[in-house]
Amino acid sequence: MHIPLEHPLLSAIVDDLATRGWSQQTLFLPEALSRELAGECRRRYSEGELNPAGVGRGASQEVREAIRGDQIQWLDPGESAPCDRYLDTMDSLRQAINQGLYLGLEDFECHFALYPPGAFYKRHLDRFRDDDRRMVSAVLYLNEGWQPEDGGQLRMFLHDGVVHDVQPQAGTLVVFLSGDVPHEVLPARRERLSLTGWFRRRGNDPF
Repeated sequence: MHIPLEHPLLSAIVDDLATRGWSQQTLFLPEALSRELAGECRRRYSEGELNPAGVGRGASQEVREAIRGDQIQWLDPGESAPCDRYLDTMDSLRQAINQGLYLGLEDFECHFALYPPGAFYKRHLDRFRDDDRRMVSAVLYLNEGWQPEDGGQLRMFLHDGVVHDVQPQAGTLVVFLSGDVPHEVLPARRERLSLTGWFRRRGNDPF
């Protein structure tokens, strides 16, 4: 689903990133597409395609449920029509960010994330110590009828001690600078679904 780069929604996200380093849009996707993506996530989970998420990367990656308890599967183009529409939308956002902020974002990687009841993710940054390619994080929520008492909020730790909680309601998109915004996922009391991804720039060649 391609969005024109001059679309007010994309412009608002770019302006927010430029002025405060994060943006929250409560109606980023049409309800029907959010519902299709949620169905796709649940189908993959029921068929055993999601796996426990690890901490770290490469050879040092390990599953540590005391830090994070979600199960994930990465998206690749061509797997399903709803996923392709979402990836097209995010590519429009990538181009808009590049046009407005000159970040040199080259691609977008993302995965489904399912938090079973009781799961959480402790405070962290989205950028690895030895890899600075992830520039902008983007999380789309897929949970219809979410209530505050269901928990599972994304808690962002902003400048000057400000804390901002995001309800993981279907259609809500949160975008923030990966290396600047520590955050955590509070324990969820019901199944919690999202598409979590990162806009990346070209990495530095270690050689």
